[in-house]
Formats: sequence, C-alpha cells, structure tokens
Amino acid sequence: MDTISKIRSMAREQQKSIVLPEYDDKRVIEAARIIESEGIAKVTLLTPEMMDRNNQERYVEEYFNSYKGKEADINAVRKLFEDDTLYYSAMMTNEGKFDGLVAGASHTSSDVIRACLRCIGIDERVTIISSCFIMEVPNCPYGDNGTFIFADCGVIPDPNARQLSRIALSAAQLAQKVLHLTPRVAFLSYSTKGSAKVRSADKIVDALGMLKELDPDIMADGELQLDAAIVPEVAHIKYPNSPLAGKANVLIFPSLEAGNIGYKLTQRMSGARAIGPLLLGVNKPASDLSRGCITEDVVDCTAVTAIRAQ
Repeated sequence: MDTISKIRSMAREQQKSIVLPEYDDKRVIEAARIIESEGIAKVTLLTPEMMDRNNQERYVEEYFNSYKGKEADINAVRKLFEDDTLYYSAMMTNEGKFDGLVAGASHTSSDVIRACLRCIGIDERVTIISSCFIMEVPNCPYGDNGTFIFADCGVIPDPNARQLSRIALSAAQLAQKVLHLTPRVAFLSYSTKGSAKVRSADKIVDALGMLKELDPDIMADGELQLDAAIVPEVAHIKYPNSPLAGKANVLIFPSLEAGNIGYKLTQRMSGARAIGPLLLGVNKPASDLSRGCITEDVVDCTAVTAIRAQ
C-alpha cells in the first residue's frame, strides 16, 4: 500500500471532526464530498450562516482582550470575524468543537498562520510555529522507499539554531505519529561536516546539539549535503561515520528559501506528491494549503490532520 493510501486508511480508523472554512472554493467543496464518501473524517464546510452571532461576539471579545495592541481596535477585530469564517473556525477548533482545521486554498499562508497562532495558540513544548510537507517520490529508493518529510518549507524565513532544532523535533514527531516511521533527521547544507567553513554550518552544529538535548534518542546528523544525507554510497565516501549512513527520511532545510525551492523542485520534476504545508507547533492539528492546491491535496491534508488529532 502506498503512503497516500495508508494515510487515508489510518484516518478512517478513528474518524475526527475537521473544519474547512473555505466553503465557497470548488476544490474544497469537492474534497469535502470525497472525504465524507470515503469516511476519512467528519468534515464541516463552515458557512457564514452557520456562525452563531452570540458566539461570534464572544470570540471577538476574547480575541481582542488577548491581543490588545495587535489590531487597531475592537472594530478591526470584529471585521476579522465578519469578513469570512477562518477566524471563527479557528476559535471553534481551540474550544474543541472541531478536532482540526484545514485552510489555505483561498487564504494566504500569513492569514492561516496568524489565525492559528492567535486563536489556537502555540504548543509550549515547541514554542514556535513551523511547517512541513510529506513527500512521496515515485520510483525512488531513498528515504523510506521514496517517502520523506521536508521542513520548514512555509513559515520561518531564516531560522536560527534554536528554531531549527524545534523544526526538526516537530517534523520527526510527525513522521512517527502519521507515517509510523523511525525518524532519521538530516540538517542539510551545501557542506558536509566542515567541508566548507561557513557561518551557516556553525548554526547547524548548534541546532543538532539542541535537538539532542530535547530528545537524546533521536537519530540525527548535520551538517550534510543532500547526497550525503540520502544516498548511502555517497555518505560512505563523504562521511562514513554518520549515524544516518545516507538513509535520512526527515530533511531539515537551512532556510525557508531552500525548503520551498526544494519541495517544489522535487514535486514538479519527479512527479512527487506533496502533502502540506502541515503546520507544526500549533496546539491543535492544522494545515495550511497551497493556493495552487488540487482537490486531492485538500483530501490528503485533511486525512493527515485527522490522524494527528487521534
């Protein structure tokens, strides 16, 4: 069974309630139909007519009291909750009325991330929001038979060492929870173990040390060039002492620029499936779709979000 089929099957084992606030997007409407017909999740297309006005005003006040100074005034906050259903859905998710949220087909990433950050909140153990993609590369012998986690590809532009360590920890945990994989984490660079003397390499060395403090049992290494991370023959030549031995399945990119280019290059040139961005570090499972997504992307992100809520 391929990775996508496994994910959908796992979601069906314990159906969770997922809200889709982009009720008027044709891709999302069709995805909701497929999700329901396949029993992947209990999905709600939240329309403006479904919003309770008393709850809406309560959410406005709660939001305003929590983030005074972040918005111009309470009327600006009220506008957030009246213009569309994204913020209302996030508040409902925070209250436990839904198990997870999937949006981004017609909202920007900044819209979705801000709603999740302010309405659902950050996991105190992780302390940052980042993102990852599940990549399924056809006819690929690397990773786990072509399955990888790529992170961060959607949130933090230039992560420092501490942020990189948290990105790696969150991505590794997702690999375990959703894919049932033993994570093998590689911090990527354009040098391998000091082959180039650059400041970014020092950042990665620090990040690796911090990750080991967070989880001493996790298998991780860096800095590594991509081929040294995923190709055993190259790893043997470039760094034979690596615990990964060229078998990394969780790839941590040094910057958002590299991560975003990396996942899109892999997706377009190899025909890979890219599930995400899956938001990491949020108190409740959430996914930020690409605005270029197709219906199947919405279905699969919903399935992953449901599994994370189990």
